[in-house]
Amino acid sequence: MSTTTYQCYLKVMRREILRIATKPMYLFCMVIAPLFCFLFFTTLMENGLPTNLPAGVVDLDNTATTRNIIRNLDAFQQTQIVAHYPSVTEARQAVQRGEIYSFYYIPKGTTEEALASRQPKVSFYVNYSYLIAGSLLYKDQRTMSELASAAVEQATLLAKGATEDQALAFLQPVVISTHALNNPWLNYSVYLCNTLFPGILMLLIFLTTVYTIGTELKEKTSKELMQLADNSIVTALVGKLIPQTVTFFIMATFYNVYLYGFLHYPCHSGIFPMLLAGLLLVLASQAFGVFLFGLFGSLRLALSAASLWGVISFSISGFTFPVMAMHPTLQALSVLFPLRHYFLLYVNLALNGYPVIYAWHAVTALLLFMLLPFFFLKRIRTAMLHYVYIP
Repeated sequence: MSTTTYQCYLKVMRREILRIATKPMYLFCMVIAPLFCFLFFTTLMENGLPTNLPAGVVDLDNTATTRNIIRNLDAFQQTQIVAHYPSVTEARQAVQRGEIYSFYYIPKGTTEEALASRQPKVSFYVNYSYLIAGSLLYKDQRTMSELASAAVEQATLLAKGATEDQALAFLQPVVISTHALNNPWLNYSVYLCNTLFPGILMLLIFLTTVYTIGTELKEKTSKELMQLADNSIVTALVGKLIPQTVTFFIMATFYNVYLYGFLHYPCHSGIFPMLLAGLLLVLASQAFGVFLFGLFGSLRLALSAASLWGVISFSISGFTFPVMAMHPTLQALSVLFPLRHYFLLYVNLALNGYPVIYAWHAVTALLLFMLLPFFFLKRIRTAMLHYVYIP
């Protein structure tokens, strides 16, 4: 690198640092918003899963057996019985008012029919408008129903002269041993935050990168920038983006240290491979932002495309719904999203503890994203030197 080129880089970087320092938008998108999201989501899910979700009971039988079932249901970590209702109609109205997420219905004569082996029916009604709350309460109430059924059957078998071992062998001939891999605590925060944080950071990088290039045209300062860069679009873009790269990488380092060092989330590969993954994500996201601006040539359209691409990334990356279960077309399209490859790096490195070489395909994909701006450098240079901004 010649001395002149080096000085051009310094001039552009100095100018960009001044712009970042004097425009609150940069401070918000690069520092405040990421930090707020990191702290908000980890404190929101501090206990891993929601606990003591309000539920109701309609117990028309009101026997010692049904009261014991209700006490056991209330003992579940996710369920808290907050009210008893005299009818299904009142319980349903409470669900509609948002006072409870579900209610457990025990009809009259349940205990008598159970002891007579006539298979009584209990019902539970769950408000699935709230997916997480509904799913957790459904699981608890179904588990309690199965346990109650087994308890009644066990009592019947023991009364008929069977031993306890014989009764258990009849009720559960196959014993299931569950071993949750990589997240044995079933902590929802571990499952969510490790991909949500880089996804939020990636979205902010998309928007900031497009904005920082587009505002040069909007504010009619693009020719000034090109003069400082000696009319080299590479010098102009690299000089503008290096201060942002450093800032965003600091944010990526922060959430890695916060998750794996402070909160002690599982990271079997050590933190340094994840820092490398964070750096690759930052560079790939910036390159993709430059690519979007070069593709559309308009600040408004490029920002819209960046927002759309960033939001879709959360759904198609595979951490909310497995890619292998998607339609083959969507499986093929998933490779076009940087967050998908970061998610694969996270799974292979942090969760499974594999060396980086075993995740080479994800690393290669992120490196290929960094080549995208080269297809539009000439077009961006022409825009900087000659185009007039059109709102």
